[in-house]
Amino acid sequence: MPVARVVASASAPESTWVAARLVPMERLKQRADFVAAAGGAKIPAAAFVLQARDRGDNDPARVGFTVSKKVGGAVERNRVRRRLREVVRLSAAERLHAGTDYVLIGRRPALDLPFDRMVEDFAGALGRLHKTGRGANQAAGMRPGAMKGPIG
Repeated sequence: MPVARVVASASAPESTWVAARLVPMERLKQRADFVAAAGGAKIPAAAFVLQARDRGDNDPARVGFTVSKKVGGAVERNRVRRRLREVVRLSAAERLHAGTDYVLIGRRPALDLPFDRMVEDFAGALGRLHKTGRGANQAAGMRPGAMKGPIG
């Protein structure tokens, strides 16, 4: 079932979020989808790692969240997951591309980082990911040509 995401108004103050319209947000729930997204681009940030994979269709963007036991106990992992969900919910609808699966892997600093910083990091990660003219390898920080096959 789709979850509604609130889109921030451009005229709103930086830390105040205003509901402009509701946009459907599909969730990733099956392990195969998470594994497939892990094969795509990876963008690291302080509080999370953003993974993305183009599905090749025009269905709504799907987002998955995962936090390993390394982060802490169940209470801490759930707190990180809730914070990441809210970051995505508040992000602008134009930033999530249709036909793309996104996975946010929570890191321990997500517990202590200011929420506004997490929102900025998410916007920056999406910006780096979707820069025009950059392939998945370059968006992930790999040098061009690193994944080419044998010469000849």
